[in-house]
Amino acid sequence: MSISEDQTGILIERATNTNTDDFTDAFGSLGAAGGGGGGGGGGYYSGNNINSSGSSQGAIAQLATRSYGALPNYSARMPTDRHAIEYNMRHKNRGLALIFNHEHFEVPTLKSRSGTNVDCDNLARVLKQLDFEVLTYKDCRLKDLMRHIEWAANQDHSDDDCILVAILSHGELGYIYAKDTQYKLDNIWTYFTAQNCPSLAGKPKLFFIQACQGDRLDPGITMKRMQTETDGESSMSYKIPVHADFLIAYSTIPGFYSWRNTTRGSWFMQSLCSELAANGKRLDILTLLTFVSQRVAVDYESCTPDTPEMHQQKQIPCITTMLTRILRFSDKNPLSSVVRV
Repeated sequence: MSISEDQTGILIERATNTNTDDFTDAFGSLGAAGGGGGGGGGGYYSGNNINSSGSSQGAIAQLATRSYGALPNYSARMPTDRHAIEYNMRHKNRGLALIFNHEHFEVPTLKSRSGTNVDCDNLARVLKQLDFEVLTYKDCRLKDLMRHIEWAANQDHSDDDCILVAILSHGELGYIYAKDTQYKLDNIWTYFTAQNCPSLAGKPKLFFIQACQGDRLDPGITMKRMQTETDGESSMSYKIPVHADFLIAYSTIPGFYSWRNTTRGSWFMQSLCSELAANGKRLDILTLLTFVSQRVAVDYESCTPDTPEMHQQKQIPCITTMLTRILRFSDKNPLSSVVRV
């Protein structure tokens, strides 16, 4: 096993590892995942109802096609000039960061996710370094998870730069698991759209999802060097779409497994935490996530020699962005102390 420690002090698992404790974040056991209802989880959360039927439609499509009916003419305070290049990150607070960490499940087919606590601890640490107010929740049932989400959406975010939600769990295409059942991801995002949470309108809403999106495997392809290869009206009011300013970063692409090491955490979260720690205040978020994808794609490979069909598999994250400006977690200026004379 080859382990190196990068400049952030977080252990990175290289592709030459020989340990045998890599697992997927699909529901159930290795190779047992599938589409549809899956694994006896029973139902998903939809609005205020628990439904037993679902669709294999991707979560982004679910969000985009969700019916809202005739919308009234909403308005919200403008946090950024109309044609500003970057988001306004000069509010008093960075904002809330909610981490939902799922290790143990009540659904019989769902195995415990060893290594997820390492992910949670690393992510909480780097987000605090980026000035987020971090709230972590462990093994929430769906009712409690949605209660925490609703509470966050009902807060006044006027003095916040943005909001961030991270979910670490089992999943499949378009669904993710709480402790007791599965639910659609769009039920979480919907709480933070511009009409539902006006104080976050025009501000970044970031979601990081560590979970499988299916049961397909990516064996990768070997890259070889070829012999021939050489080395003005910004202050005026304006409208924005209700789904603008979202960013959703998945650990893997739709339909595929997402891998997790039982001692060092998931490949995606290891890479995300390393990049946030090293470059979180220097690079814009899309550049940073490009390097996260590079780390996952190049530095990791599954090591399960006892299960040949799962051995030496690869993974690539999937970033969906509706951001409208450059997002950079610039340093917060400390409040000037007031001295009485």
